[in-house]
Amino acid sequence: MSSLYVITRSAIRGSSFLLLAVLDEKRHMVEITCEREGQSNILGNMYIGRVRDVVKNLNAAFIDIGNGITCYYSMEDYRNPLFTKKVGKKPLCSGDELVVQVAKEAIKTKFPVVTTNLNFTGKYLVLTTENTRFGVSNKLPADKKEEFRTLFAEPIAEGKKEGFGLIVRTNAADADIRLVFEEYRQLKETYDRLKSTCVHRTTFSLLMQTKPFYLKELEGAVFAPGDEVITDDRGIYEELQPHFSSQSKGKLTFYKDETYPLLKLYSIEKGIEDALKEKVWLKSGAYLIISPTEALTVIDVNSGKNTKGKHAKENFLKINREAAIEIARQLRLRNISGICIVDFINMDTREEVDDLMHVFRMALREDKIPVQLVDITKLGLVELTRKKVKRSLAEQLREF
Repeated sequence: MSSLYVITRSAIRGSSFLLLAVLDEKRHMVEITCEREGQSNILGNMYIGRVRDVVKNLNAAFIDIGNGITCYYSMEDYRNPLFTKKVGKKPLCSGDELVVQVAKEAIKTKFPVVTTNLNFTGKYLVLTTENTRFGVSNKLPADKKEEFRTLFAEPIAEGKKEGFGLIVRTNAADADIRLVFEEYRQLKETYDRLKSTCVHRTTFSLLMQTKPFYLKELEGAVFAPGDEVITDDRGIYEELQPHFSSQSKGKLTFYKDETYPLLKLYSIEKGIEDALKEKVWLKSGAYLIISPTEALTVIDVNSGKNTKGKHAKENFLKINREAAIEIARQLRLRNISGICIVDFINMDTREEVDDLMHVFRMALREDKIPVQLVDITKLGLVELTRKKVKRSLAEQLREF
């Protein structure tokens, strides 16, 4: 199953924007992220923040990071923060200054979320400052996990001594181990440099700026033979070239045809338009109704044209299976987060229900954002939660 990553600059509603679309092997769009040109994306940035308030009944604090931006900080995340100024004896006091990283964007009426567990992310590894454990991606087999634990015995010991942890990403599975260790040294040097210099920086200083969103997305992708990244922007093409070495399974292509833009070549504009519609048609003639609310998202599966005939009930499982695969795609495409309730068509037997849930779980595994699927009720309702990291596609486009 090959994937195509399309990166292009275009205009919508009079504004210039940069877009990354991910298409599957059938050239159906499964993910899309867009950002206005010149827009300041703070997700992943590290700042010297100042504690504005500590709210005991919430077990949280509100931390200012400058430019009028106030962020939410959960005290449950408090381990061993990196303070640049301490004004009181309590773990956290108003006026304290410390290094924080933006972990979640502002979503609707909610503040951005910051953490003191700083993540220094590379292509193969993540160095963490408060989570001092050694972890390996769950997508790697048990024997590979054990192999990495053996290979990283020295960095693990160094981390326990100095107070940092390491996570091995899925990308490291087939990488040259020398490149992985070289990245470890680079991440460790970056962390050490930040620790030694942050105490000399002023309040609200931007200590580290996140990479461009398209670069972060590509570094987190696991490329397979046949995968391709295509862009019509010369600057982005040259920026990405070092990431596509002879060992890379993916292919980088520069698109030169100015008469027929990438947006039209891969029907991305239509894909965006369809991703904002409430109704999603399925090939069988059935359809989904996707209704976002303030508290949750409700997805209703309708049999549509399959309600007539003596074999109608026999088609319900087929429709539900098709719907489950499409719902998993729509969650990624629209970047729907939080609680989702799916109303599948009622089925008669437990075997059919188990079959549907298996199909749904397998489809949801393709999502790089964690999704927790709960069992189905007698009414055919399925509850799932998808982690909130960034704004939905509708919220991203609302700015244009």
